[in-house]
Amino acid sequence: MSAAPLPPLPPVPGIEDDDVDFGGDNMLDLLDEDHRQLTSLCERLVAPGAQEKARAQDIEDVLVATLARHLSAEEQYLYPTVKAVLPDGAPIADQEIAADAELLIALQQLHVTSAADEAYRTVLDAVATHVRDHTHRTGEEVFPRLREQCTDTELVRLGNRVLIARGAAPTRPHPNTPSAPPLNKLVDPAVAVVDKVRDVLTRRTTWPEDLAS
Repeated sequence: MSAAPLPPLPPVPGIEDDDVDFGGDNMLDLLDEDHRQLTSLCERLVAPGAQEKARAQDIEDVLVATLARHLSAEEQYLYPTVKAVLPDGAPIADQEIAADAELLIALQQLHVTSAADEAYRTVLDAVATHVRDHTHRTGEEVFPRLREQCTDTELVRLGNRVLIARGAAPTRPHPNTPSAPPLNKLVDPAVAVVDKVRDVLTRRTTWPEDLAS
């Protein structure tokens, strides 16, 4: 086993972690799927067809919510793993957290800017550029190194936590909330409660699967 910061398991006498065949999704596969969804959503907003223009607000809402969940999950579980497992992990994680802060600010600007505003396209392009750079750095440079250093069991256990974190994450950008454990694991779910109440009251679409194909 590597030094990955894994959530604790209930003790079972005579059974070690390596003896258990964990089921579930690999953390890196889950985050890669997020990257594909985010790239697709950005493309649908930046160069929309006639059908996409009619539902641009729903697509934007889903992009904002998906990206907010994704960054929350990465800050809770990906970056601590990067710090613990990779020899140069601390500066890499710090760089990504700083980039996330910039992305959240751009995302917040997108969330509050009307599509009729002259600045909207500039803000949207900034978010799309941040997303492209983020997915390249993490997906192409960081994930392959973690796959080499972590076992399948570790990545699946972390994947289970990422699923929980995404489900309990905010659906709007909150640049000023904590970006590292343990505080973000406490604050993000609390902030998310308010976000989700607002989503229900405004009937806001927040999941990619809720967008009609």
